[in-house]
Order: sequence, then C-alpha cells, then structure tokens
Amino acid sequence: MIFIIVSIIIISLIGTLSHFLYDISNHNKFIGLFSAVNESTWEHIKIALTPTLLWSLVDAIKYGSKQNYFLAKFTSLAVIIVLMPLLFYGYQLFTKKDIAIFDILIFYIVITASQLVFYYIINMSNVNNTIKYLSLIGIFIIFAGYLIHTTLPGKGFIFKDPITNNYGYKGHSEFIKKK
Repeated sequence: MIFIIVSIIIISLIGTLSHFLYDISNHNKFIGLFSAVNESTWEHIKIALTPTLLWSLVDAIKYGSKQNYFLAKFTSLAVIIVLMPLLFYGYQLFTKKDIAIFDILIFYIVITASQLVFYYIINMSNVNNTIKYLSLIGIFIIFAGYLIHTTLPGKGFIFKDPITNNYGYKGHSEFIKKK
C-alpha cells in the first residue's frame, strides 16, 4: 500500500506541473500533447492521464509480471476519464458555477481513486488472457484518443475551453490574443 500512496503523490505532483508545462514551454505543441493546452475538462482529464501513463514505467517494474496488470492499468485510466467529468459537472449541477477549490480537489480525488482501483484489481484473482489482451488494446486506444483529442478535438462541451470558447490548441488564451 505504501507504493500506491507514493504513486498518488508523484502522479499528483506531475499532473499539477503538467497543468502549466504548455505555457512554461512557450507553447510547444509537442509538450502540449501531454499537458493542458487550455482550460477544458478534457485537458484536465489529460493532466491526470499523463502522469498515470508515465507512472506505468515504474509500476510495471513492480507489477508488470502479474496477470492482472493490464486490466488494472486500463481500469485506472478509465476511472480518470469517467470520474473527472462526472464529479466536475456533478457538483456544478448544484452550485451552478465553477469553484476553483472544488476543481483542484476533484483532480486529487480522481487520481487517488484511480490508484486505489489499480491496487484493488492488481490484487484480485488472475484474469484470463482474453481480458488481459483486451485491456492492453484498451490502453492503446486510450493513448491514441488522448493524442488525437488534443490535435483534433471534438466539438463537444467537454473539449471546449470555457474562457475562449475554442477547442484544442486554438482554445489557449494566448492563441486568442494573437488574432
């Protein structure tokens, strides 16, 4: 369990940093693939996915030989994708507005939930090979979708920057200033 607590702390720190990396990198589009390029819900999901995927390089050393590893990793990523907008839009149903402290807390709650789900699944009884390989495919689909939705974002509300009303790189406030 100590490993999971450390993972929560490190993923949270990297995710927090990745919120600012695009600006720090002088709007480098490659960096933007892995960090927030605007204030949309999708970009906030992405800054939780980035460090969770990076952490795979570490947790694979400890757990990669376990039969449940890919299912645990896939599910932990799916938790981020589902839980972040659910909590974000859920509290706004009641408050009717965005509250920054809630947004920040949601980010850390989602990372914690993701890692606890990973820990739970990694310690379950072994899954069969079909589930293992489907989970691996799911991880690749998430990663591909993650990259695509930054470069070619959908036009749904989840991808729309609430400040600029634009999408993807064009949703960044610096892009609007140059017009």
